[in-house]
Amino acid sequence: MVMSIMLAPPPLIFLFMIHGVYSADDEWGVNYSSSSICALKGSTVIINCTYKYPTGYKIVNVFWTKTDGIPPNEEHPDLFNDIKYSQRIQYLGDKHHDCTMRLTDVRPTDSHKYYFRFITDIPDGKWFGKPGLTLNITDLQVESSGETVTEGHSVTLTCKSRCSLTDRSTFIWFKNTQSLSERNNQLILQSVRREDASNYSCAVQGHKLTSPHQYLNVIYAPDKPVISINPSGVIMEGDSVNLTCSSESNPPVQIYSWFKENERSSVGSGQTYSITNINSSHSGWFYCEAQNEVGSQRSAAVSLNVKGNMVILQTVIGVLIFVAAVFIVVMIIWRISWMKKRNNSKSQTVHRSPSHNSHKTCDDLYENLRTADDRYKESNFSPPVYGNNPTADDRYEESNWSPPVYGNISLSASDIYVTFDP
Repeated sequence: MVMSIMLAPPPLIFLFMIHGVYSADDEWGVNYSSSSICALKGSTVIINCTYKYPTGYKIVNVFWTKTDGIPPNEEHPDLFNDIKYSQRIQYLGDKHHDCTMRLTDVRPTDSHKYYFRFITDIPDGKWFGKPGLTLNITDLQVESSGETVTEGHSVTLTCKSRCSLTDRSTFIWFKNTQSLSERNNQLILQSVRREDASNYSCAVQGHKLTSPHQYLNVIYAPDKPVISINPSGVIMEGDSVNLTCSSESNPPVQIYSWFKENERSSVGSGQTYSITNINSSHSGWFYCEAQNEVGSQRSAAVSLNVKGNMVILQTVIGVLIFVAAVFIVVMIIWRISWMKKRNNSKSQTVHRSPSHNSHKTCDDLYENLRTADDRYKESNFSPPVYGNNPTADDRYEESNWSPPVYGNISLSASDIYVTFDP
């Protein structure tokens, strides 16, 4: 037998034309396109068939039916009169030799065996086209070589139907509704990563039907755990501290274990390790280990430093001393800076070198130098009389004081100069 299938854009049409063998009677018979047809749900199926009858007979009625065994003298029900088919079935043949039928929007309930029936104008000229044709309606399913795959391994996804579709079908794969490049009925994922964990579905090109989503679960060992300390900062004796271990994994971490360096056995379990009424003996380096069914991973160690009250007091005193020292240094620097500014302001006085215009000669200066006695005599000053009290003039005469002699003073113009402030 020869079979040809036509797959067209929506509506999808399956066209089967297989030339089979007529019934035993060479003058009467129905030749179906195939003994069975597999079609996708929602597609349109066209079944080509031919029939023959003896010469001289005239065809009165033709129809398709899916009922085989009926009581004698009863006619087979016509699908064209069946409410479940009447809106979807169409006879494309004629009343001569062509019995082609089209069925649209096929559904799983259409899976059945179908027969062609024709009736002539001769009372016994009727024919029921056994063995009929079986129509199978299928949807699509994604099957995986393993619904759960370990990261780094490979997995194969297959787009399957309940019956075999034509080899000419082109498949389309989707990852979370995003189309992939693969066009075969199998999607092979090499060295699966955790990002490959998604919903996968498939379809046949030219048809709207899409398979249900199949979730691919990728499992992996815990990532390197991270420890957080609460409360953070300085830990005092008597405080309570919680150490929390966090790690991403699939499936989630099942076992958390806590360890302290230089100790052989674990010091705790659970995601959070709590220490109450902490003291200096708890100081040290801690790390955790996360484990699931795939593997385990150890965190980096964190330091837990417990401080006593005396240590805090010493720290505070040290801080105060440091602040005081900084203050003193600042004051010294400020004092030095202030003194420099003061000296600079005094140095603004300009000293000029002596010259004949700015200095008087020694003779001129000497002319201005007079003894106190000369100034006294020239003033015509008469001292007051106070009785028996000696006058200033008496004290002067009795003291035998001699005024200084200036004649022996030798001055040069370069030794004495007058400074003029600008």
